[in-house]
Amino acid sequence: MKNTILNTIANLDQLGKKAVRAGIVIVFLWIGGLKFFTYEADGIVPFVANSPFMSFFYNQPSEYKEFVNKEGELVTENHEWQIANNTYGFANGLGILLIGIGILVAIHQWAPLASLIGSILVFILTIGTLSFLVTTPESWVPHLTDEQYGFPYLSGRGRLVLKDIVILGASLITMSESAALYLKRPS
Repeated sequence: MKNTILNTIANLDQLGKKAVRAGIVIVFLWIGGLKFFTYEADGIVPFVANSPFMSFFYNQPSEYKEFVNKEGELVTENHEWQIANNTYGFANGLGILLIGIGILVAIHQWAPLASLIGSILVFILTIGTLSFLVTTPESWVPHLTDEQYGFPYLSGRGRLVLKDIVILGASLITMSESAALYLKRPS
């Protein structure tokens, strides 16, 4: 009985690979779709504004703290600034990119080379996202009145980013799987 259970568990790797791929596809399609909504675009502003690799997409990245809309809040003055800052233009472009990557990862069985490219893009984007832990002050608990602040105390934003370590590993699995499928197919 014990060996039967252990053998069953030992053979879950293929199901695990399918779950990893489905997870990446769902996350990229869903988060990509959300980038077209104001609250989500507003939510990524601190990450983009503080990134040395992305801040150039915004017109006035250094001013973002004055115009923050909390999740679920819409202050007209802040919204107008976000429009002028290119917050929504950048978010729309990022949404299109994320959805495209999700689709590439999803088409693994039909186009493994394209899916491999999608997985490579997931890997690269995930490294970019993880860089926010270094570049974005809002990733860490601020020093207000508690003695627990800064490193290693992740804020909500920081905890959200840290989870991308799992996606980074998952992209290596989908990348490898797509390369193997491509190599098995006749030229």
